[in-house]
Amino acid sequence: MKIAIISRDPSLYSTRRMFEEAKANGHIVHIIDPLLCYMTIASQRPTIHYKGEELTEFDAIIPRIGASITFYGTAVVRQFEMMGVYSLNESVAISRSRDKLRSLQLLARKGVGLPVTGFAHSTKYTKDLIELAGGAPLVIKLLEGTQGIGVVLAETDKASESVIEAFRGLKQHILVQEFIKEAGGADIRCFVIGEKVVAAMKRQGNEGEFRSNLHRGGNATLARLTPEERLTAVRAAKIMGLNVAGVDLLRSNHGPVIMEVNSSPGLEGIEKATQKNVAALIIDFIEKQAKPGRTRTRGHG
Repeated sequence: MKIAIISRDPSLYSTRRMFEEAKANGHIVHIIDPLLCYMTIASQRPTIHYKGEELTEFDAIIPRIGASITFYGTAVVRQFEMMGVYSLNESVAISRSRDKLRSLQLLARKGVGLPVTGFAHSTKYTKDLIELAGGAPLVIKLLEGTQGIGVVLAETDKASESVIEAFRGLKQHILVQEFIKEAGGADIRCFVIGEKVVAAMKRQGNEGEFRSNLHRGGNATLARLTPEERLTAVRAAKIMGLNVAGVDLLRSNHGPVIMEVNSSPGLEGIEKATQKNVAALIIDFIEKQAKPGRTRTRGHG
């Protein structure tokens, strides 16, 4: 097969591992920077060009689209879909999962466990919003934040009001969520491929740190999941339409609650914590699934 990994940085652990495993399986692999792609939008013969050459005859693409380039990156993925190339994660699903508010609304509609979440435009009724979210302590998040950046724990109602008004003063959209105290600053990252959790790790924040992101200095260990946690993770990925996803959940007193569904989950933490060759499992999945025209949306939506 001829596979393109859509990634800005060939040196990234995740990009490198998938490149290595695809090559080891005998595939022709190219790493393509999406920001250097340019396209012709045509109904008869849509094309993608890269560094002066037309990209042709790819069987599959692996999108590794960073949050900062979601708009252009998903446009490139969509163009490949229009050309009939199989995409591991489709453009519509990537866009859906990147919109935190939309993804929470979709999960809530399907009855998936979530922290109580508030969202508002105006600061006129901040006190009522805080009350609706269950009162302090509350987690306040920027909609555009990633890797734990733009996430604040407000421990009193007064502090919550101040943070909300400060963020809104910067014209930022925010989510206000209940704080799951019993999680103890830890979350579970479930790595889903197809309809199966293939690996899971517990991420624990440093002492006094409620964010468990590895980029924030947290540590990761192998996690043993309950059947309910496995089912919840697989359902969340399926609702987003993602074939490969990193599903982050918290263990609450009322069962697992979803924090986020990531369309470009990193491989380094999960492979090292679980000692599983997740990159090889992704390539195996592509080998089974990638057929001409197999992309469901074919660039629609």
